[in-house]
Amino acid sequence: MLRLAVLLGLIGLAAATAIIVWSGYSEVLRALEVAGWGIVWTSLYHLVPMTCCVIGWRALMPERKVPSHGFFLFVLWLRSSVNNLLPVARIGGEFLAVRVMMKHGVRQSSAIASTVVELTLSVIGVFIFDVIGISMFAFHVGASNLMLRLALGLLLSLPAIAGLVVVQRMGFFGLLTKLFNVLFRERWSKFAGDGVRLDRAVHAMYRRRGRILYCGFWQFMAWAMGAFEIWLALYFLGHTTSIAKAVMIEALIQASASAAFAVPGALGVQEASFVFFGHMLGLSPDIAAALAVIRRCRDLIIYAPGLVAWQIQEGHWFLKRRKT
Repeated sequence: MLRLAVLLGLIGLAAATAIIVWSGYSEVLRALEVAGWGIVWTSLYHLVPMTCCVIGWRALMPERKVPSHGFFLFVLWLRSSVNNLLPVARIGGEFLAVRVMMKHGVRQSSAIASTVVELTLSVIGVFIFDVIGISMFAFHVGASNLMLRLALGLLLSLPAIAGLVVVQRMGFFGLLTKLFNVLFRERWSKFAGDGVRLDRAVHAMYRRRGRILYCGFWQFMAWAMGAFEIWLALYFLGHTTSIAKAVMIEALIQASASAAFAVPGALGVQEASFVFFGHMLGLSPDIAAALAVIRRCRDLIIYAPGLVAWQIQEGHWFLKRRKT
């Protein structure tokens, strides 16, 4: 599985490079020179949607004494760094998030249940955002065939989202524990504990409907705030556009990246989406490719240090274990 992910990543990297060269390597560089320090400011703005996500996630915690927003932002930073830069099909970061929370004193059931519920609400939030953005795009371009294909793609993802919710209602961890105990034996039980107890914790969170709606709202806002990141990047590239077009671009990029979840960082797919859909929305190939490069710069500026912080954290725990 890891070898396949690495292979897909290498193919994606080659495709991304080819797309940038095709878009006009020198023109893309000139556009990035125009952006200058704007690349850094655009990247740092990504902390805003991350904070929105943290506000919703923290609200799910049932304990009276809940860790600070800063702690949850740190956990989300590590989780997103792993999911966006490593070949883990965008789910490995959740295991790390649970591990970090438990290491810092959060109860096992609360850490796992809140992560699962938050992830589910985030999936629903990005689906709603994609529906809005893609619908706006379809009406904007007026291509009936393209509109039909995009609508079909969204409909195909509905059963997966519904299945995610239904399985949790049925007792997701009870079923998972039976399977993983066969595959991993005591390792899974040591990490996740009692599956029935975890299912109860998940069901208890879903019964707190006010907090579920509150978290769902902030998860949606986290995705919606990403549209301003697109607008900001285009502004620094010297190509101002409307917020509506920024919403369309962000929704299409997120939908494309979700469809290519097996490719590490959606390499190649994301770049192709920026150029293809950007052209349909009036962006020249060099501006669209430069926009894609700025998105990659954001990953390096925000998430690469997250991987370093994770390794420092693991090293600290390892040395502490050895001392005891």
